[in-house]
Amino acid sequence: MTGKLLYYCTHCDAQYLKWQGQCAECNKWGTIKEFAVENGPLIAPVALNLGEGIFRLQVGLLEVDNVLGGGIVPGSLVLLAGDPGIGKSTLVLQIAAGILSRGKGEILYVCGEESPAQIGLRLGRLKLGPENFSFLATTNLGSIIGAIQNRKPCLVIVDSIQTISSDKNDSEAGSITQIKLSTSELLQIAKQTQSPIIIIGHVTKDGAVAGPRSLEHLVDVVLYLEGDDIHAYRLLRSVKNRFGPTNQVGVFSMGENGLEEVRNPSELFLSQRPETLPGSVVSVIMDGSRPFLVEIQALTNKTSFGYPKRAVSGFDLSRLELLLAVLQRRAGLRLENQDVFLNIVGGLRAKDPALDLAAALAVASSLANISLPEKSVALGEIGLGGEVRLVAHLETRMREARRLGFTNFFVPEKIKDIQGALRILGIEK
Repeated sequence: MTGKLLYYCTHCDAQYLKWQGQCAECNKWGTIKEFAVENGPLIAPVALNLGEGIFRLQVGLLEVDNVLGGGIVPGSLVLLAGDPGIGKSTLVLQIAAGILSRGKGEILYVCGEESPAQIGLRLGRLKLGPENFSFLATTNLGSIIGAIQNRKPCLVIVDSIQTISSDKNDSEAGSITQIKLSTSELLQIAKQTQSPIIIIGHVTKDGAVAGPRSLEHLVDVVLYLEGDDIHAYRLLRSVKNRFGPTNQVGVFSMGENGLEEVRNPSELFLSQRPETLPGSVVSVIMDGSRPFLVEIQALTNKTSFGYPKRAVSGFDLSRLELLLAVLQRRAGLRLENQDVFLNIVGGLRAKDPALDLAAALAVASSLANISLPEKSVALGEIGLGGEVRLVAHLETRMREARRLGFTNFFVPEKIKDIQGALRILGIEK
């Protein structure tokens, strides 16, 4: 049943109670359109069993299942975002194949960017069979919803949300209004049919999902697939999950057969590290609830110019400049005539304050040309007074380092030996 009438701008999606010629938000003329707000269905009481667990579709990829909190919840809407070419389509195909391997039914793949033949070629490269895959080559939202209602697949993949358009709106596909409208209706059909839907989204230059910010608020789960073109690893990160923990991270390596799970990422990032190298220090970062061992490398060299150069890769440049100032003022290191280069090996990017002590020790080690003892790990935040402070999740970080054979720990002074037979090297300043 139709309710009251509202008016919205087809350019910026602003809403008004009455028609006007110019949008007050974006100042566009002639973009205000009328739409009817439908009254919702009558509310019927439902007895909920609060003790009943949530059923999940396990995808067979342990890294994905962990990020999702145990699997995909039926009726959920999942947004997977990432840079072009990062491996989003490859990942969703592997997720679909994992669900099919458990005999869960049919996969509906909505082809908005590629033809079914092109997706079939990708399936061949991944050595995945096309059985039980149904391809829908359309960008019309009404056709997609009709197919979901008729077939009730066990999983729907929409590639991508920026290509989908609805006949209910005159704006072009990819506009803010179309993306928001399409996502809202896909969310409704997912709840009605209990078919989980994964929509693929592009990201802008600053790393945000292309489209309105409200898009992330509409969906149930937001996943980001991160990485770069140089290194083969990929990080799958959950930034929102209504059915599980957030800030979980899964690690993958891009290979010939698609994305391969990395069960022990710390060993991957330290696989080629020499034990005795001046300027090389190992630390532990926390990505979500998961600890990673990383190698911090520093190189100091006498500058050939009047102003010394500071350069970083994966580390915050402002943080490095702060640490260098502390080393000069509090530790007496002569760095005013030294170029300083700092690198987190493997292309990783981190802003964890626990890396402060490792970065400072790496700079001092390079300047003195003396390496740290073998099997050493540095963990601590450095203050402006030169003091070394405790960091969060210290026990978890030390446990991960010990599991990989590290026994010497440079940590804040007076920390008790929480790991047993370890050599704790307390540092106050």
